[in-house]
Amino acid sequence: MVRFIAIAAAVVGIGLGLAPSVAASPGPVYPNCTAAHNAGVWDIPESDDAYWSDGDRDGDGVACESYSG
Repeated sequence: MVRFIAIAAAVVGIGLGLAPSVAASPGPVYPNCTAAHNAGVWDIPESDDAYWSDGDRDGDGVACESYSG
């Protein structure tokens, strides 16, 4: 019984050691909309990783909106 527990623990330990580590890769982070626009990024939707609420001046869920006019 002890042998079974030792083998099971080794297998679990090996399995955990081989598990791939998946890190979330955040989208580009822009310090402000000017930087986003200089990078060619406009109209960042709230669902995008690059969205931040301070970039959404009118609160419509879109940051760094393109200028119309």
